Amino acid sequence: MQFELSTEKSPAGDQPQAIEKLVMGIKAGYKHQTLLGVTGSGKTFTAANVIAQIQKPTLVIAHNKTLAAQLAQEYKDFFPNNAVHYFVSYYDYYQPEAYMPTSDTYIEKEAQINEEIDRLRHASTQALLTRSDVIIVASVSCIYGLGAPAEYLKRHLQIKRGFETTRTELLRTLIDMYFERTNADLSPGQFRAVGNTVEIMPTNERMIYRIGFSGNAVSSITKIDGVSRSIIEEPATFFLFPAKHFVTPEDERKV
Repeated sequence: MQFELSTEKSPAGDQPQAIEKLVMGIKAGYKHQTLLGVTGSGKTFTAANVIAQIQKPTLVIAHNKTLAAQLAQEYKDFFPNNAVHYFVSYYDYYQPEAYMPTSDTYIEKEAQINEEIDRLRHASTQALLTRSDVIIVASVSCIYGLGAPAEYLKRHLQIKRGFETTRTELLRTLIDMYFERTNADLSPGQFRAVGNTVEIMPTNERMIYRIGFSGNAVSSITKIDGVSRSIIEEPATFFLFPAKHFVTPEDERKV
């Protein structure tokens, strides 16, 4: 799918010239270009026009979470039909381990993870692996590793109607993908099994996929709103990625 810029505004002032030069520079292979402008001069709009012309996945880096959130919303407004995602650190609170020699005190590492931001991080990485029309707006958190992309991609699973597998085999696969089994209400990264059905909540959305089995094959797939429990659709297929970014290779797990 291509990037589709949705706006009633047109470039004005110095913007047309800036857009043209930036596009030419990218096509010429320039490694670095600088767009100058004061606050409120339309730099984001200019960049959006460049993205629409270049048609390449784009990473936008902001220096803090607040600015990243603001930019993510602006790009979502400019590209409502494309995959615009927000990728920042999922820590609400982080205290690194420390030692105070004056009092001989050891302070343990303590952290609190924001589950919603973790979901958005998974949505970002999964969009990058499945779509070409992707804009990721990130803080400097994006420079840190997330494990091996090849292993993460290798563990993905496509479930479709008619897919030959048993309920037991699917449960084992989900556990290998770091999903957690539960009998309570589902949270992202969890699944539950009732009778001939398996319900899964992926890490990237608050939707439930109910998988029905008939014999040794998938007979039905139902996408359900995780809050209202209303049926959204009955897709023919869907992709499922591991519940964690850090995926250990199979040979290392056996060791």
